Amino acid sequence: MEYLIRSQRLGLRNWEQSDLIPFAEMGRDPEVMRYLPKLLSLDESEAFIERMQHHFVTYGYCYFAVDLLETNEFIGFTGLMQQPWESKFTPAVDMGWRLKRSAWGKGYASEAAAVCLHAAFTAFQLDEVYAFAAQGNTASEKVMQKIGMAYAGTFEHPKLANDDRFEYCIAYRKQRSEINAVHA
Repeated sequence: MEYLIRSQRLGLRNWEQSDLIPFAEMGRDPEVMRYLPKLLSLDESEAFIERMQHHFVTYGYCYFAVDLLETNEFIGFTGLMQQPWESKFTPAVDMGWRLKRSAWGKGYASEAAAVCLHAAFTAFQLDEVYAFAAQGNTASEKVMQKIGMAYAGTFEHPKLANDDRFEYCIAYRKQRSEINAVHA
């Protein structure tokens, strides 16, 4: 398997057709999708993968498929995505993650996010990366804090404006200059 980014236990790569079924299973899991507007159909999961593949061709990065290196098992995604929707933090590059439930509580999200954030500033030469989550998604907020991102504020996400469950989202941010200042 060709991985674009590796950590001690995880490999991040572009999406393959074989990812569709395990990704679609994640998209139908109410706990995995708890802080997202709805469960995903098979067609919506397939369209998501196609968007990721297109984004990868355009930018050289996307929300990468994540595998456990020990078993090559697909466990979800972590990566970077251009976000053009309107808010006080966008347009911006967002780092996002979503793992299947059996991968929770093992430190995989933080591990994948940390190596992805490092790649954002080194391999992809980005100046700034945001991470967004629905307010109340404490697990994602802990990942943001653990990898050294700083709280940037709250906002109303335009794609969630009509969903009372997600009135506000939180934003965290990290800038390349903060990395360079630490190593100077």
